[in-house]
Amino acid sequence: MKKVVISLGGSILIPKLDEHRIKEYVPVLKKIAQKHHLYVVVGGGGMARSYIDILRDVGSDEGTADEVGILITRLNATLLIAALGEAAYPSVATSHAEALMFGESGKIVVMGGITPGQTTDAVSAVLAERVGASVFINTTSVDGIYTEDPKKNPKAKRFDTLTPEKLLEIVGGTALGAGSNNVLDIVAARIVERSGIPLVVLDGSVPGNLSDAILLGKFRGTVVSDEKKKPLPV
Repeated sequence: MKKVVISLGGSILIPKLDEHRIKEYVPVLKKIAQKHHLYVVVGGGGMARSYIDILRDVGSDEGTADEVGILITRLNATLLIAALGEAAYPSVATSHAEALMFGESGKIVVMGGITPGQTTDAVSAVLAERVGASVFINTTSVDGIYTEDPKKNPKAKRFDTLTPEKLLEIVGGTALGAGSNNVLDIVAARIVERSGIPLVVLDGSVPGNLSDAILLGKFRGTVVSDEKKKPLPV
């Protein structure tokens, strides 16, 4: 079985507490896990950013804000593990070493953030490298990587494919503050470049997009790879 690492944004999984997609994602992740060894890194989303805003308002430093953000990602990861039941390893991995160890169970491994100053996308990229993943998938609120934010400029153009070098050019100016919300951060992009593991960026607001991409090779998104072709490399 091949290994797949998914970065599942907190705003994708839990847009709001009363409008979450956890129940929708459970059958999708279980279906994928029947064919592949699956690792899921959950982000903090809007809840984390709300707490971080409070910390900034009271004058806290960014390191503390990062630590609180990490706690929220692990809370979200705990919710997903609870929903997955027996299909998931019962504990949130708090390091890459733990994720590797938990993966030996054959169950879905779920983790959140681990290090201040590092986004869950970067955590996912390093995890993909550590486990020798066939592909690293980043779910976002848009269907790929664009020349600029398509929500701000409807004329922005989407890339079907990108080289890792071009990806670095695009994300090179993104912020790294606590709770930053970009399609991918510079650290994750550099890990993608050095590892050579293909990255796929797709819209995660429809959970079925994920299983269609991984199991059927059908998706609308962006593939970041040195290979000049779009088929999903799983």
